[in-house]
Amino acid sequence: MWTSIQEAIFQAVGTSVGSMSFGERILYLIAEYGPSYVKGAGNTLLIALIATAIGCIIGLGVGVIQTIPVSKQDHLAKRIVVRFIQALLRIYVEVFRGTPMMIQAVFLYYGAAQLFNIYMSTMFAAYFVVSINTGAYMAETVRGGILSVDPGQTEGAKAIGMTHVQTMLWVILPQTLRNILPQIGNNLIINIKDTCVLSVISVVELFFVHKGVAGALYTYFESAAITMTIYLIMTLICAKLLRWWEKKMDGADNYDLATTDTLAHTTGMYDYPGKGSPYDERSKELGQRRHKKGGR
Repeated sequence: MWTSIQEAIFQAVGTSVGSMSFGERILYLIAEYGPSYVKGAGNTLLIALIATAIGCIIGLGVGVIQTIPVSKQDHLAKRIVVRFIQALLRIYVEVFRGTPMMIQAVFLYYGAAQLFNIYMSTMFAAYFVVSINTGAYMAETVRGGILSVDPGQTEGAKAIGMTHVQTMLWVILPQTLRNILPQIGNNLIINIKDTCVLSVISVVELFFVHKGVAGALYTYFESAAITMTIYLIMTLICAKLLRWWEKKMDGADNYDLATTDTLAHTTGMYDYPGKGSPYDERSKELGQRRHKKGGR
């Protein structure tokens, strides 16, 4: 099928790039290098999705550790260990947030080979670099999300005997996840775009394909237009899916709070009880008076 599409485009625009118009050159590039653009976009999306997921896990762990409370009543060994780990994680966050991802890619890919004789594949290096970079940003996002939850909920959980781990798992983190979901989406979209810096270590992503096509035919503007359009399509689709996920996590607009007493009606309803239902709170005497007046 693709071969027939190529032939149809070549017959329509020809094969002499120099004599083509702007639109014809774009069609020619799509026909000639379409599979390469698709492969590059696929690698870009795959790296962004997997690295963002791993980065969120790293950020979640780092953010939780950074918020572990330490008081003078704790054992000295615990205070030393927790403070030491928190200091190391703070250094990790500041280093990877404060340096460009392009430099990180070059430093880790070539530095690992030169200093430790560790030779990574370009795709593994891409996943590794983007993951730890995202983890550094997500660590601060998670920390802020945890601190944004009302402290009274933590106090209430501890008052009923929950440990710190139980409080984090069942009370704080579910609310934190909903609060930081927009930032997770932002990081995914940023990673889709920022994977272009991985071309410095020869990762075959979308921008790498663009450079190859533009260098081969000197069609920089036309190839850039195609590449920008593909990036825009990917980011718009991801943004739409993330907004849908946010709405799903919000739940239904109408709900009724659960109670242990089946005879007690809850007050957490958005919809007023239906007229004539057992829970209708409208005054029956007022209704009867209005009925009598209407009859007159």
